[in-house]
Amino acid sequence: MSSAGTRLPGTESPVAGRASPAAPVGGPPQIGVRGVSVRYGAQFALAAVELDIAAGEVVVLLGKSGSGKTTLLRTIAGFTPPSAGRIFLGDRDVTLLPPHARGLGLVVQNYALFPHLRVAENVAFGLHPRRCSPPEIERTVVRFLEMVGMSAYARRYPHELSGGQQQRVAIARALAIRPRALLLDEPLSALDAPLRAEMIEELRQLHAQLPEMAIVYVTHDQAEAIAIGHRIVLLHDGGIVAAGAPRDLHDTPPNRYTAEFFGQANLLPARILGDAFPDRAPTAGDRGKQVAVYVGRQVVRAARTPTAPDSGSALLCVRPHDLRIAGGPADDNRLSGSVRSVQWLGAVQRVLVDLAQSPIRVDLPSYVTPPRPGEDVVLAFDPARAVLLAES
Repeated sequence: MSSAGTRLPGTESPVAGRASPAAPVGGPPQIGVRGVSVRYGAQFALAAVELDIAAGEVVVLLGKSGSGKTTLLRTIAGFTPPSAGRIFLGDRDVTLLPPHARGLGLVVQNYALFPHLRVAENVAFGLHPRRCSPPEIERTVVRFLEMVGMSAYARRYPHELSGGQQQRVAIARALAIRPRALLLDEPLSALDAPLRAEMIEELRQLHAQLPEMAIVYVTHDQAEAIAIGHRIVLLHDGGIVAAGAPRDLHDTPPNRYTAEFFGQANLLPARILGDAFPDRAPTAGDRGKQVAVYVGRQVVRAARTPTAPDSGSALLCVRPHDLRIAGGPADDNRLSGSVRSVQWLGAVQRVLVDLAQSPIRVDLPSYVTPPRPGEDVVLAFDPARAVLLAES
């Protein structure tokens, strides 16, 4: 974990205390994080983070180990006190409140069920301190066990359940207290891949039944984040480096780190020629949106992003699945190279092509006959499916 001075292009320095690019999608903020830092000695786990989460929004905190995502969740929950900054729930400052007084539901990766209590008793546990009447507790337990599909297991103990079933009980327990927001810290990491996919769909359906509840979901898995999040907040070294809708971050990343984190992007050294179209006249829709660049000695076009430089060196970002083997004159955005290797990956075939300056990955459908190693190929791509980024 590095100090607070880390800065990536397209973002503000965490140390500067400026707002990170993480505005809510709409509606009043359910959770407000205001300049929050968490410091351990000389190291910052979080550095002046700003984030608003709206009611009904599903926000995924995504990042590698040590990025600060779990620290941010624990600070919102009240388990990790901030070194600086404030936490708000609605218009209420809860920075100094203990976790149990914040009215938030928390689900962690190890389920944390009480082994000596039955399923129904686990779900009811948080209702007793709230002085709910026995009939109200019973109604609440029945409702949320039914919501997570665990009604038939009410009298079982946790050790009699599978991992997925235990996680459903943990979610029901968190929801039973009717929280302002549900916080989930790597809730599916202990489950195998098919069960993770099933649980993601169940969480989506659960949120559809509770549409006003905000959900904050921590994961290091980009596929999980894309599947469940309305908005992804990408963290690195304690700061927010990008935030936005999953498709936007994938298709038009604001900086190199985001491009590399999502989907194994090809990043090719390029030199900007400007808003020029050497092989055809630009249309009205092209002007200001696409830019011509040299990749080696080849000229191609790509979309211009707000963070792209106006001149000089840059990086051309194009995804492996957006490249194809050129089929004729209509494929006018071309790069030539030689095939180094072909690897079958099931749904796709990964073709590694050597260009003049760097290798490039191409994902072809499994039904396409791939080129042979050593064969010269011409690759084509839609300029709108490639973006230009700053180098660093």
